[in-house]
Amino acid sequence: MPALLADLFPFLYALCFLALLWQAFRIMSRGFNAASGPIDRPPTVAANRGRDDRTGRLTIHPELLDADGQLTREDLLTVRFSGDNEPTPFPGDPA
Repeated sequence: MPALLADLFPFLYALCFLALLWQAFRIMSRGFNAASGPIDRPPTVAANRGRDDRTGRLTIHPELLDADGQLTREDLLTVRFSGDNEPTPFPGDPA
């Protein structure tokens, strides 16, 4: 039995290598085709075909919904990092 596996291993290795090589060339050809196409048109991805474009649509995160599925009226905790919209503080400034 071990002799059969030893004889079969190079064949299986070559078969996997060729399958992966074929897959790599297939994926690279998609990239080359996309790069050589017109720039003004967004590329079509197989996973997004048939879906509408969500540009401009409002997305509500599930964390903002209450148990009934309505927007919550609770006060939300927010974090604001200094320097977002504030002027640069000067050394010795009491603020």
